[in-house]
Amino acid sequence: MLARALVVLPTYNEAENVLPLTRAILAIDATLDVLVVDDASPDGTGDLVERERSHEPRLSLLRRAGKLGLGSAYLASFRWGLDHGYGRVLTMDCDGSHHPRYIPALLAALESCDMVIGSRYVPGGGILNWPRHRRALSAFANFYARVLLRLPVHDCTSGFRVYSRKLLETVDPFAIRSSGYSFLEEMAWRVARCGFRIGEVPIVFEQRTLGISKIDSSEIYLAAWRVLALALRPPPIHRDRRSE
Repeated sequence: MLARALVVLPTYNEAENVLPLTRAILAIDATLDVLVVDDASPDGTGDLVERERSHEPRLSLLRRAGKLGLGSAYLASFRWGLDHGYGRVLTMDCDGSHHPRYIPALLAALESCDMVIGSRYVPGGGILNWPRHRRALSAFANFYARVLLRLPVHDCTSGFRVYSRKLLETVDPFAIRSSGYSFLEEMAWRVARCGFRIGEVPIVFEQRTLGISKIDSSEIYLAAWRVLALALRPPPIHRDRRSE
């Protein structure tokens, strides 16, 4: 199992996207498995996955009781991946904004790093079909986090990431209580402060074409406050899960 990679898709009302994306991921490589973490989607996303997994052994479903947030979905997937023996855990959006064609490059870069980010803000990366105000807000949010947290990365809010097992066992992600963008920023902060190597692979982020965006403007302001609070905190303590 250590040679296998778990691709995690957090979902809430992604019935139009989840099966086409899952099938595209599984077609890339036989060493990839998919875990859908569904927050009781009322549109039946979880039921679609349940039927699909009846004939697809590389697809798993983790149903949750309600809309519990993106950060807690990441944590649930980390725990599931560690408990099931995976050597790598890759997270990506289920709305089509993260194209599965980048997965091989992310996994290849992990051979020389401990965490790899699919980045919009390195040479070769970019954003398609976003209005100007969203581009400006995203660029400022990343600049703000990078400067205040002294992060050696350009895209602090990208959820297209792959983590090594060693990193997840050592950097205590289960102490994080943030969600959304602030979870991603705090995770990057913890990884950097614990001395792990972070790489970035260029991706082109594409605006969703199906379904409705779940972005809440209040999360942006919460993330800004969380970054400021993190900047004033002492470095995190290492915790090796293998010793438990």
